[in-house]
Amino acid sequence: MRAQKFFLTGVAGFIGSNLLEALLEEGHEVIGLDNFSTGSQINLDHVKGKVGEKWKNFKFFEMDLASLKEDVLNDNSSGVTCCIHLAALGSVPRSIDNPINTNNANIQGFLNILDFARRHKLNKFIFASSSSVYGDNSNLPKIENHIGNPLSPYALTKRVDEMYAEVFHKVYNYPTIGLRFFNVFGPRQNPDGDYAAVIPRWLKAMKENTEINIYGDGETTRDFCYIQNAIEAIMLAIKTELKTHEIFNVAVGAQTSLNTIANTIKKELSIYGIKYSKEFNYMDFRAGDVRASEADITKAKNTLGYVPKIKCLDGIKQYVKDNMLRK
Repeated sequence: MRAQKFFLTGVAGFIGSNLLEALLEEGHEVIGLDNFSTGSQINLDHVKGKVGEKWKNFKFFEMDLASLKEDVLNDNSSGVTCCIHLAALGSVPRSIDNPINTNNANIQGFLNILDFARRHKLNKFIFASSSSVYGDNSNLPKIENHIGNPLSPYALTKRVDEMYAEVFHKVYNYPTIGLRFFNVFGPRQNPDGDYAAVIPRWLKAMKENTEINIYGDGETTRDFCYIQNAIEAIMLAIKTELKTHEIFNVAVGAQTSLNTIANTIKKELSIYGIKYSKEFNYMDFRAGDVRASEADITKAKNTLGYVPKIKCLDGIKQYVKDNMLRK
C-alpha cells in the first residue's frame, strides 16, 4: 500500500494506539485526535518507543469531537485521504450509568467528524461499530443484516452511527465502512476502572492475587478477538476499493466462555511463576449483557479478504506473555 495520510480519532486508546503503530511502521503519516477520556499518554509513549524515527510522521491534537475544532483540522487536512474514527465512550455499564455522556461522545462526536470528512472530500471514512448492535437477537452466528433491538444506551449509539453512515452514503454518495468489533483484547488495553474489559482486568487481578468477579455462571460466551486481527481488518478496509456503505463483523468466528478465559489466564500466569489462589467470585448477570455471542465473518472474508490469524486462546497466551515482558 502506497504511503497515505490519515486522520485517526481515538489515537491514544487501546485499538487506536495499536493502529497508529501499524500505520507508522508502514510509512504513513497520521494526524491523531484524542481527548484522553479513555486513552492515555502512556499508550502514545509506548508507540513512540517502538517506531523510532518514524514517530516524526505523527502529529497529535488533544480534542473532544463533540465540540470539534474545525480550524485545527482544516490547518492539517492537506493531503489527508482517509479518516479512521475509533474514538468513543465504550462499555455497556458506563452507558447505563451515564447515557448523556455516551450520547454526546458516540453520536454527536461521530456526526461531527463524519460530516467534516464528507465536506472535505476525504476518499473514505472507516469507523468502529460494535457487536452490541445485535441486541436482543439471540440467533447465532451474528450476521450483519440481522440485528435486534438495542439493550443499552451504548448499543443504541453504535446503531445510530451505522444509520448515519448509511444515510450519508444514500444522500451524499459518501463511502463509509463500519467494522463491528467483537470483544477485542490485547496490549495497551486499560485494566483499571469500573468499566475495564474483563481480560485485562482479570489479568491484573490474578497477578496481584485479588478476587475476580464473573457475572453469571461463567458459561456466558463471547467471540473474543485478539488486537492484531482487528488491526488487520482495518488495514484491509483501508485498501479496499469499495465506494458504498458496508458493515463488516470483525471477530474470530468462535465462542469462548468466561470460565475458559479465566482459567487460561490463570494457567498462562503459572508459567511465569504466578500462582493464583483465589476462588472465582460468581455474581448476578448485569443489565444489558447478552448470554452468547459469535460472529459470522463470511462477508469480511469474501469482500475484504479478512482471515483472523490468531485464535482466542492463542491471543490470551500472547497477551499474557507481552504483559509479563513489558512489566
